[in-house]
Amino acid sequence: MLRNAVTRSLAQARTYATESGSQALPVLHGLDGRYATALFSAAQKSSVVETVERDLNRMKALLQTDEKFRFFVETPIIAREEKKAGIKDILTKGGYSAVTKNFFDVLADNGRLDQTIKIISSFETLLLASRGLVSCTVTSAKELDGATLRRVEAILTKSNLLEKGQKITVTSKINPSILGGLVIEIGDKTIDLSVSSKIAKLNRLLTETI
Repeated sequence: MLRNAVTRSLAQARTYATESGSQALPVLHGLDGRYATALFSAAQKSSVVETVERDLNRMKALLQTDEKFRFFVETPIIAREEKKAGIKDILTKGGYSAVTKNFFDVLADNGRLDQTIKIISSFETLLLASRGLVSCTVTSAKELDGATLRRVEAILTKSNLLEKGQKITVTSKINPSILGGLVIEIGDKTIDLSVSSKIAKLNRLLTETI
């Protein structure tokens, strides 16, 4: 029955929109968005959202630390049935929940195991939204101190980028190639305040005027 529930959720995922408490969940597009929405829906209906969250955290960690496993999941050269049997064995031995096992069974059946990392990321977006949180990534050329991050968070919180009742959870990243300034990704929006972006714009203007 759980497998059928996952399959039905996947079939409905193109138009699925739900609410958790007072927080409306975003409609995610793309293949990974549809699968993540289907999984979130199945987890909600079985009241195991937090259990599935833990399962996916374990799966994500495994994919990030075990190169052989990641190759097995993502390579197209391994037969679909072999992948299906392999992932089933890993999830069973690992004690993963029934909803998670059935979801990955559907993924394997559909030949979509290579989308696992993207699906987990989309599931995390839905999870944050269900808790009234919006993910924000602040990228800088050098590490930012805590005070700077708090100022950025305060400015974004007061901006019109958030809906009423939403809060942000900030993650910082370092990317020397932006040279300076910041690149802020909040929800599905990107604010590029980097030096590299300004140089690129200047170069385009110079090219157009020559």
